[in-house]
Amino acid sequence: MDADRSATPDNMAMRMGKSSCPTKGKSEAEDGSRRVITTVFLALLIDLLGFTLILPLLPSILEYYSKNDDGFYLSLQHGVDWFAAVFGVPLERKYNTVLFGGLIGSIFSILQFFSSPLTGAASDCLGRRPIMLLTVVGLIASYALWAISRSFGIFLLSRVLGGISKGNVSLSTAIIADLHSPKARSKGMAMIGVAFSLGFTVGPMIGAYLAMETGKGEVFYLQSALLALMFAVADFIFIFFLLPETLPKEKRVSSMKCGFQAGSDLLSPLALFQFSAVTRGKDSPSRENLQNLKVLGLVYFLYLFLFSGLEYTLSFLTHQRFQFSSMQQGKMFFFIGMTMAVIQGGYTRRIRPGCEIKAVKRAIMLLIPAFLLIGWAGNVTVLSAGLLLYSFEDSS
Repeated sequence: MDADRSATPDNMAMRMGKSSCPTKGKSEAEDGSRRVITTVFLALLIDLLGFTLILPLLPSILEYYSKNDDGFYLSLQHGVDWFAAVFGVPLERKYNTVLFGGLIGSIFSILQFFSSPLTGAASDCLGRRPIMLLTVVGLIASYALWAISRSFGIFLLSRVLGGISKGNVSLSTAIIADLHSPKARSKGMAMIGVAFSLGFTVGPMIGAYLAMETGKGEVFYLQSALLALMFAVADFIFIFFLLPETLPKEKRVSSMKCGFQAGSDLLSPLALFQFSAVTRGKDSPSRENLQNLKVLGLVYFLYLFLFSGLEYTLSFLTHQRFQFSSMQQGKMFFFIGMTMAVIQGGYTRRIRPGCEIKAVKRAIMLLIPAFLLIGWAGNVTVLSAGLLLYSFEDSS
Protein backbone atom coordinates (compact mmCIF):
# COMPACT_ATOMS: atom_id res chain seq x y z
CA MET A 1 0.00 0.00 0.00
CA ASP A 2 2.71 2.42 1.04
CA ALA A 3 4.61 1.70 -2.13
CA ASP A 4 1.52 2.29 -4.22
CA ARG A 5 0.88 5.63 -2.50
CA SER A 6 4.39 6.83 -3.13
CA ALA A 7 3.95 6.12 -6.80
CA THR A 8 0.90 8.31 -7.30
CA PRO A 9 1.09 10.94 -10.05
CA ASP A 10 1.08 13.80 -7.53
CA ASN A 11 4.00 12.39 -5.58
CA MET A 12 5.96 11.67 -8.77
CA ALA A 13 5.39 15.22 -10.01
CA MET A 14 6.61 16.62 -6.69
CA ARG A 15 9.76 14.51 -6.88
CA MET A 16 10.44 15.51 -10.47
CA GLY A 17 9.98 19.17 -9.57
CA LYS A 18 12.42 18.90 -6.67
CA SER A 19 15.04 17.08 -8.75
CA SER A 20 14.76 19.51 -11.64
CA CYS A 21 15.22 22.65 -9.50
CA PRO A 22 18.96 22.18 -8.89
CA THR A 23 19.50 21.40 -12.57
CA LYS A 24 17.61 24.52 -13.59
CA GLY A 25 19.53 26.66 -11.11
CA LYS A 26 22.83 25.26 -12.31
CA SER A 27 21.89 25.95 -15.92
CA GLU A 28 20.96 29.55 -15.10
CA ALA A 29 24.25 30.03 -13.24
CA GLU A 30 26.20 28.69 -16.23
CA ASP A 31 24.30 31.01 -18.58
CA GLY A 32 25.08 33.94 -16.31
CA SER A 33 28.76 33.02 -16.18
CA ARG A 34 28.91 32.72 -19.97
CA ARG A 35 27.34 36.15 -20.33
CA VAL A 36 29.85 37.70 -17.90
CA ILE A 37 32.82 36.02 -19.61
CA THR A 38 31.67 37.12 -23.07
CA THR A 39 31.05 40.69 -21.90
CA VAL A 40 34.42 40.96 -20.12
CA PHE A 41 36.22 39.47 -23.14
CA LEU A 42 34.66 41.89 -25.63
CA ALA A 43 35.03 44.91 -23.32
CA LEU A 44 38.70 44.12 -22.67
CA LEU A 45 39.35 43.50 -26.37
CA ILE A 46 37.84 46.88 -27.28
CA ASP A 47 39.93 48.53 -24.56
CA LEU A 48 43.17 46.85 -25.70
CA LEU A 49 42.57 47.74 -29.34
CA GLY A 50 42.42 51.40 -28.32
CA PHE A 51 45.40 51.07 -25.97
CA THR A 52 47.72 49.44 -28.54
CA LEU A 53 47.05 51.90 -31.38
CA ILE A 54 49.83 54.14 -30.08
CA LEU A 55 52.56 51.49 -29.77
CA PRO A 56 54.06 51.77 -33.29
CA LEU A 57 53.70 55.56 -33.22
CA LEU A 58 55.64 56.39 -30.03
CA PRO A 59 59.09 56.89 -31.62
CA SER A 60 57.60 59.13 -34.31
CA ILE A 61 55.57 61.09 -31.73
CA LEU A 62 58.70 61.88 -29.69
CA GLU A 63 60.56 62.90 -32.85
CA TYR A 64 57.61 65.15 -33.78
CA TYR A 65 57.84 67.09 -30.50
CA SER A 66 61.65 67.29 -30.58
CA LYS A 67 61.62 68.74 -34.11
CA ASN A 68 58.95 71.28 -33.16
CA ASP A 69 61.22 72.63 -30.38
CA ASP A 70 58.56 72.04 -27.75
CA GLY A 71 59.76 73.85 -24.61
CA PHE A 72 58.49 71.33 -22.08
CA TYR A 73 59.89 68.43 -24.11
CA LEU A 74 63.32 70.08 -24.36
CA SER A 75 63.42 70.79 -20.61
CA LEU A 76 62.71 67.14 -19.84
CA GLN A 77 65.25 66.11 -22.48
CA HIS A 78 67.94 67.99 -20.54
CA GLY A 79 67.11 65.85 -17.52
CA VAL A 80 67.39 62.70 -19.60
CA ASP A 81 70.74 63.92 -20.99
CA TRP A 82 72.01 64.38 -17.43
CA PHE A 83 70.86 60.87 -16.51
CA ALA A 84 72.62 59.46 -19.58
CA ALA A 85 75.84 61.24 -18.66
CA VAL A 86 75.74 59.97 -15.06
CA PHE A 87 75.29 56.35 -16.13
CA GLY A 88 77.73 56.48 -19.04
CA VAL A 89 75.25 56.17 -21.88
CA PRO A 90 76.89 57.25 -25.19
CA LEU A 91 76.16 60.90 -25.95
CA GLU A 92 74.15 60.21 -29.07
CA ARG A 93 70.64 61.53 -29.67
CA LYS A 94 69.30 58.10 -30.67
CA TYR A 95 70.15 56.62 -27.26
CA ASN A 96 68.64 59.58 -25.42
CA THR A 97 65.43 59.19 -27.42
CA VAL A 98 65.16 55.59 -26.24
CA LEU A 99 65.77 56.68 -22.64
CA PHE A 100 63.11 59.36 -23.04
CA GLY A 101 60.65 56.80 -24.37
CA GLY A 102 61.46 54.54 -21.42
CA LEU A 103 60.71 57.44 -19.08
CA ILE A 104 57.27 57.92 -20.63
CA GLY A 105 56.56 54.19 -20.37
CA SER A 106 57.75 54.06 -16.75
CA ILE A 107 55.47 56.94 -15.74
CA PHE A 108 52.48 55.12 -17.24
CA SER A 109 53.37 51.81 -15.55
CA ILE A 110 54.09 53.37 -12.13
CA LEU A 111 50.73 55.11 -12.16
CA GLN A 112 49.05 51.85 -13.17
CA PHE A 113 50.86 50.09 -10.30
CA PHE A 114 49.39 52.53 -7.79
CA SER A 115 45.93 52.83 -9.34
CA SER A 116 45.15 49.11 -9.80
CA PRO A 117 45.10 48.17 -6.08
CA LEU A 118 43.16 51.34 -5.24
CA THR A 119 40.49 50.73 -7.87
CA GLY A 120 40.33 47.11 -6.75
CA ALA A 121 39.85 48.20 -3.13
CA ALA A 122 37.15 50.67 -4.15
CA SER A 123 35.36 47.95 -6.12
CA ASP A 124 35.43 45.65 -3.07
CA CYS A 125 33.27 48.25 -1.31
CA LEU A 126 31.19 49.84 -4.07
CA GLY A 127 30.98 46.95 -6.55
CA ARG A 128 32.84 46.10 -9.75
CA ARG A 129 30.50 47.70 -12.26
CA PRO A 130 30.53 51.38 -11.12
CA ILE A 131 34.33 51.42 -10.69
CA MET A 132 34.81 49.79 -14.09
CA LEU A 133 32.67 52.51 -15.68
CA LEU A 134 34.66 55.17 -13.80
CA THR A 135 37.98 53.87 -15.15
CA VAL A 136 36.61 53.88 -18.71
CA VAL A 137 35.52 57.52 -18.24
CA GLY A 138 39.14 58.27 -17.32
CA LEU A 139 40.32 56.54 -20.49
CA ILE A 140 37.86 58.56 -22.58
CA ALA A 141 39.32 61.77 -21.12
CA SER A 142 42.85 60.46 -21.74
CA TYR A 143 42.25 59.71 -25.42
CA ALA A 144 40.41 63.02 -25.88
CA LEU A 145 43.47 64.87 -24.54
CA TRP A 146 45.70 62.88 -26.89
CA ALA A 147 43.50 63.82 -29.85
CA ILE A 148 43.67 67.55 -29.11
CA SER A 149 47.31 67.57 -27.97
CA ARG A 150 49.58 69.83 -29.99
CA SER A 151 52.12 70.26 -27.20
CA PHE A 152 54.13 67.66 -25.34
CA GLY A 153 52.67 68.77 -22.00
CA ILE A 154 49.12 67.86 -23.07
CA PHE A 155 50.33 64.57 -24.55
CA LEU A 156 52.13 63.68 -21.30
CA LEU A 157 49.02 64.62 -19.31
CA SER A 158 46.99 62.23 -21.46
CA ARG A 159 49.46 59.42 -20.67
CA VAL A 160 49.32 60.23 -16.95
CA LEU A 161 45.52 60.13 -16.94
CA GLY A 162 45.61 56.91 -18.98
CA GLY A 163 47.95 55.27 -16.45
CA ILE A 164 45.70 56.25 -13.54
CA SER A 165 42.65 54.85 -15.36
CA LYS A 166 44.21 51.54 -16.44
CA GLY A 167 42.89 49.72 -13.38
CA ASN A 168 40.14 48.34 -15.61
CA VAL A 169 42.45 45.46 -16.61
CA SER A 170 42.82 44.23 -13.03
CA LEU A 171 39.09 44.80 -12.51
CA SER A 172 38.38 42.47 -15.43
CA THR A 173 40.37 39.77 -13.64
CA ALA A 174 38.48 40.47 -10.39
CA ILE A 175 35.12 40.12 -12.18
CA ILE A 176 36.12 36.71 -13.53
CA ALA A 177 37.35 35.71 -10.04
CA ASP A 178 33.86 36.54 -8.69
CA LEU A 179 32.32 33.70 -10.72
CA HIS A 180 31.18 30.72 -8.63
CA SER A 181 32.33 27.83 -10.81
CA PRO A 182 36.08 26.98 -10.98
CA LYS A 183 35.51 25.85 -14.56
CA ALA A 184 33.97 29.23 -15.45
CA ARG A 185 36.85 31.08 -13.75
CA SER A 186 39.40 29.03 -15.65
CA LYS A 187 37.65 29.70 -18.95
CA GLY A 188 37.34 33.40 -18.14
CA MET A 189 41.05 33.76 -17.39
CA ALA A 190 41.85 32.00 -20.66
CA MET A 191 39.59 34.42 -22.55
CA ILE A 192 41.40 37.36 -20.94
CA GLY A 193 44.64 35.95 -22.38
CA VAL A 194 43.00 35.64 -25.80
CA ALA A 195 41.85 39.27 -25.61
CA PHE A 196 45.42 40.40 -24.91
CA SER A 197 46.78 38.36 -27.83
CA LEU A 198 44.19 39.74 -30.26
CA GLY A 199 44.54 43.31 -29.02
CA PHE A 200 48.34 43.37 -29.31
CA THR A 201 48.17 41.69 -32.72
CA VAL A 202 45.56 43.85 -34.45
CA GLY A 203 45.79 47.20 -32.61
CA PRO A 204 49.32 48.24 -33.66
CA MET A 205 48.57 47.39 -37.29
CA ILE A 206 45.49 49.63 -37.27
CA GLY A 207 47.42 52.46 -35.61
CA ALA A 208 50.23 52.22 -38.16
CA TYR A 209 47.79 52.14 -41.10
CA LEU A 210 45.93 55.23 -39.87
CA ALA A 211 49.23 57.09 -39.48
CA MET A 212 49.98 56.40 -43.16
CA GLU A 213 46.57 57.68 -44.23
CA THR A 214 47.06 61.10 -42.69
CA GLY A 215 45.61 63.96 -44.73
CA LYS A 216 47.56 67.03 -45.78
CA GLY A 217 48.15 69.42 -42.89
CA GLU A 218 46.85 66.86 -40.37
CA VAL A 219 48.88 65.63 -37.40
CA PHE A 220 49.87 62.02 -38.20
CA TYR A 221 48.54 60.57 -34.93
CA LEU A 222 45.16 62.34 -34.97
CA GLN A 223 43.17 59.53 -36.63
CA SER A 224 44.62 56.93 -34.25
CA ALA A 225 43.76 59.11 -31.26
CA LEU A 226 40.18 59.64 -32.49
CA LEU A 227 39.74 55.91 -33.09
CA ALA A 228 41.06 55.16 -29.58
CA LEU A 229 38.52 57.67 -28.26
CA MET A 230 35.74 55.96 -30.21
CA PHE A 231 36.81 52.56 -28.84
CA ALA A 232 36.68 53.93 -25.27
CA VAL A 233 33.21 55.44 -25.77
CA ALA A 234 31.96 52.18 -27.29
CA ASP A 235 33.49 50.30 -24.36
CA PHE A 236 31.61 52.51 -21.88
CA ILE A 237 28.28 51.96 -23.67
CA PHE A 238 28.92 48.22 -23.93
CA ILE A 239 29.73 47.87 -20.21
CA PHE A 240 26.87 50.15 -19.12
CA PHE A 241 24.21 48.09 -20.89
CA LEU A 242 25.60 44.54 -20.77
CA LEU A 243 27.90 44.03 -17.77
CA PRO A 244 26.03 42.85 -14.64
CA GLU A 245 27.30 43.40 -11.10
CA THR A 246 29.26 40.29 -10.03
CA LEU A 247 30.03 41.18 -6.41
CA PRO A 248 26.87 40.93 -4.27
CA LYS A 249 26.41 43.41 -1.41
CA GLU A 250 26.76 40.74 1.26
CA LYS A 251 30.28 39.92 0.02
CA ARG A 252 31.54 43.50 -0.08
CA VAL A 253 33.77 45.03 2.58
CA SER A 254 32.01 47.13 5.19
CA SER A 255 33.78 50.40 4.40
CA MET A 256 36.15 51.99 1.93
CA LYS A 257 38.76 52.21 4.69
CA CYS A 258 38.84 48.43 5.07
CA GLY A 259 39.27 48.00 1.34
CA PHE A 260 42.16 50.46 1.18
CA GLN A 261 43.87 48.82 4.17
CA ALA A 262 43.79 45.51 2.28
CA GLY A 263 44.98 47.26 -0.88
CA SER A 264 48.00 48.72 0.95
CA ASP A 265 49.58 45.24 0.94
CA LEU A 266 49.65 45.45 -2.85
CA LEU A 267 51.38 48.86 -2.87
CA SER A 268 54.36 47.98 -0.69
CA PRO A 269 57.12 46.11 -2.58
CA LEU A 270 58.21 44.41 0.66
CA ALA A 271 54.65 43.26 1.42
CA LEU A 272 54.26 42.07 -2.17
CA PHE A 273 57.31 39.81 -2.04
CA GLN A 274 56.21 38.52 1.37
CA PHE A 275 52.70 37.80 0.00
CA SER A 276 51.17 39.61 2.99
CA ALA A 277 47.82 39.95 1.22
CA VAL A 278 47.63 36.14 0.99
CA THR A 279 48.75 35.37 4.54
CA ARG A 280 46.14 37.72 6.02
CA GLY A 281 43.30 36.03 4.18
CA LYS A 282 40.95 33.44 5.60
CA ASP A 283 42.65 30.53 3.82
CA SER A 284 46.28 31.27 4.66
CA PRO A 285 48.72 28.85 2.93
CA SER A 286 51.04 26.52 4.84
CA ARG A 287 54.65 27.51 5.49
CA GLU A 288 55.89 25.29 2.65
CA ASN A 289 53.33 26.59 0.15
CA LEU A 290 54.07 30.17 1.18
CA GLN A 291 57.78 29.64 0.54
CA ASN A 292 56.99 28.20 -2.90
CA LEU A 293 54.82 31.25 -3.61
CA LYS A 294 57.66 33.59 -2.67
CA VAL A 295 60.10 31.81 -4.99
CA LEU A 296 57.54 31.79 -7.81
CA GLY A 297 56.76 35.47 -7.24
CA LEU A 298 60.45 36.42 -7.38
CA VAL A 299 61.00 34.44 -10.59
CA TYR A 300 57.92 35.98 -12.18
CA PHE A 301 59.04 39.49 -11.16
CA LEU A 302 62.47 39.00 -12.73
CA TYR A 303 60.87 37.60 -15.88
CA LEU A 304 58.48 40.56 -16.20
CA PHE A 305 61.34 42.97 -15.46
CA LEU A 306 63.23 41.67 -18.49
CA PHE A 307 60.16 41.13 -20.66
CA SER A 308 58.66 44.59 -20.16
CA GLY A 309 62.04 46.25 -20.78
CA LEU A 310 62.29 44.62 -24.20
CA GLU A 311 58.60 45.04 -25.02
CA TYR A 312 58.66 48.81 -24.61
CA THR A 313 62.07 49.54 -26.14
CA LEU A 314 61.65 47.18 -29.11
CA SER A 315 59.89 49.79 -31.25
CA PHE A 316 62.66 52.32 -30.50
CA LEU A 317 65.38 49.78 -31.32
CA THR A 318 63.90 48.93 -34.73
CA HIS A 319 63.18 52.61 -35.44
CA GLN A 320 66.77 53.67 -34.70
CA ARG A 321 68.69 50.67 -36.08
CA PHE A 322 66.58 49.64 -39.07
CA GLN A 323 64.67 52.90 -39.67
CA PHE A 324 61.35 51.09 -39.37
CA SER A 325 58.35 53.19 -40.32
CA SER A 326 55.12 53.08 -38.29
CA MET A 327 53.69 50.50 -40.71
CA GLN A 328 56.77 48.29 -40.38
CA GLN A 329 56.44 48.59 -36.60
CA GLY A 330 52.82 47.49 -36.89
CA LYS A 331 53.80 44.51 -39.06
CA MET A 332 56.40 43.54 -36.47
CA PHE A 333 53.83 43.50 -33.67
CA PHE A 334 51.46 41.58 -35.94
CA PHE A 335 54.19 38.97 -36.58
CA ILE A 336 54.79 38.61 -32.83
CA GLY A 337 51.06 38.31 -32.08
CA MET A 338 50.34 35.77 -34.81
CA THR A 339 53.34 33.65 -33.80
CA MET A 340 52.15 33.68 -30.20
CA ALA A 341 48.63 32.68 -31.25
CA VAL A 342 49.91 29.74 -33.32
CA ILE A 343 52.18 28.51 -30.50
CA GLN A 344 49.45 28.89 -27.88
CA GLY A 345 47.02 26.91 -30.03
CA GLY A 346 49.41 24.24 -31.24
CA TYR A 347 51.82 23.77 -28.32
CA THR A 348 50.91 25.50 -25.05
CA ARG A 349 47.40 24.07 -24.72
CA ARG A 350 48.77 20.57 -25.35
CA ILE A 351 51.14 20.67 -22.37
CA ARG A 352 50.23 17.71 -20.19
CA PRO A 353 49.22 18.26 -16.55
CA GLY A 354 52.27 17.97 -14.32
CA CYS A 355 54.66 19.13 -17.05
CA GLU A 356 53.99 22.85 -16.62
CA ILE A 357 57.18 23.58 -14.64
CA LYS A 358 59.39 21.89 -17.25
CA ALA A 359 57.66 23.88 -20.00
CA VAL A 360 58.20 27.14 -18.09
CA LYS A 361 61.90 26.36 -17.56
CA ARG A 362 62.37 25.66 -21.27
CA ALA A 363 60.58 28.88 -22.16
CA ILE A 364 62.68 31.01 -19.78
CA MET A 365 65.89 29.47 -21.17
CA LEU A 366 64.84 30.72 -24.61
CA LEU A 367 65.04 34.29 -23.30
CA ILE A 368 68.84 34.16 -23.48
CA PRO A 369 69.24 33.45 -27.22
CA ALA A 370 66.18 35.61 -28.00
CA PHE A 371 67.65 38.68 -26.27
CA LEU A 372 71.10 38.09 -27.78
CA LEU A 373 69.74 37.80 -31.31
CA ILE A 374 67.52 40.88 -30.96
CA GLY A 375 70.25 42.95 -29.30
CA TRP A 376 72.98 42.02 -31.80
CA ALA A 377 70.78 41.88 -34.88
CA GLY A 378 72.50 43.54 -37.82
CA ASN A 379 69.75 42.75 -40.29
CA VAL A 380 66.03 42.02 -40.29
CA THR A 381 66.54 38.25 -40.73
CA VAL A 382 68.47 37.92 -37.46
CA LEU A 383 65.95 40.21 -35.77
CA SER A 384 63.08 38.00 -36.99
CA ALA A 385 64.80 34.89 -35.60
CA GLY A 386 65.13 36.58 -32.22
CA LEU A 387 61.50 37.70 -32.29
CA LEU A 388 60.43 34.15 -33.15
CA LEU A 389 62.18 32.77 -30.04
CA TYR A 390 60.84 35.69 -28.01
CA SER A 391 57.27 34.93 -29.14
CA PHE A 392 57.65 31.22 -28.36
CA GLU A 393 58.92 32.02 -24.88
CA ASP A 394 56.18 34.56 -24.19
CA SER A 395 53.35 32.23 -25.26
CA SER A 396 54.54 29.18 -23.27
